[in-house]
Formats: sequence, C-alpha cells, structure tokens
Amino acid sequence: MVPQKQNTHLAGFTIVELIVVMAIAAVLISVGVPSFTSSLQKGSVTREMNVFIGDLGFARAEAIKEGVTVTMCASSDGLTCSNANTWQTGWIIFPNANLAATTIVPLRKQAAFASKDTFVADNTTSKINFTSEGFTTSLPANPVTFKLQTTPVSSTLTQCVAINKAGRHVIQSPGTGNC
Repeated sequence: MVPQKQNTHLAGFTIVELIVVMAIAAVLISVGVPSFTSSLQKGSVTREMNVFIGDLGFARAEAIKEGVTVTMCASSDGLTCSNANTWQTGWIIFPNANLAATTIVPLRKQAAFASKDTFVADNTTSKINFTSEGFTTSLPANPVTFKLQTTPVSSTLTQCVAINKAGRHVIQSPGTGNC
C-alpha cells in the first residue's frame, strides 16, 4: 500500500480576507449608526408627546368627572408649580377648585424627560386650567402651541400640540400653525 500524502493546509481566513471583512463592516456601521440614532430620537419624541397628550386628556376628563377645576402645570419637583415655561422638567395635575390651591395633592405627576429635548409653549404658558365643563381658563392665546424639539434641533423630529380655549388639542407638524 502506498502511503497517502497528508494535507497540511489549515482551514481559516487569510489576513487579507479579514481586513476586507472588517472594512465592509466599518462601512455598514458608519451608515447604520446615524440612522439608528435618529430612530431612537424619533421614538423618544413620540413617547414624550404621547405622555403629554394623554395627561391633557386625563386632566380634562378629571375636571369634567369631578365637577371641579383641574390644573396641569410645569413642575420640576412634582409638588409645586414652577411658573416656568419649561415643561421638559415635568408637570403635575391636581384639583384646584378656587384656582388658589395652597396645598397641592397631585392626581398625576410626570417626571422630567430623560432626554435633553426641550418642550415649551408659546406665550410662556406654564399652566392649563380645565373647568368642570372641560374648557380652559388660563390660556393667554387661542390656541397655545406646545413645541417639542430634540437636542440638537431636528426640524423633521419637531412635534407640536395646540390647545384651544374649548379644551381641545390638535397635533401639528412643523410649518403648521405656530409649529
């Protein structure tokens, strides 16, 4: 019997193949990361706006249900109204029968945004009072527009909600109304 020659070639990648694969991976990552970051920002803005709109509806419904004025105001500590137009720091919702509440017992609290997004209203609105009929009483204009913007500002990710004196809100896209 004739002895067979053993194959001494080892299976694996050459250095050239490895470098080519790494270069392709780098190109794909450089294209994908900005898109992923934009997706994360869009999700954050959508979540933040949905929480605000949900709380608007809650405050209005509570005012109608309980037959008493309910206030929604910007708050940085979750206990008092900040009287500042910085809604990204959070807000509280509480019954405010005579519009002169000294002791605030919040029905709902919203903590500050985890992102660095800004959320401000035109006309420096820092509170919204809903009457027992569901109307608003403290708005300096009709409507007041709340603008949510990313940091850094991206006009495609900007979202707005306009609230009128009837207590109704409308979502606006950039370039619509005061958005």
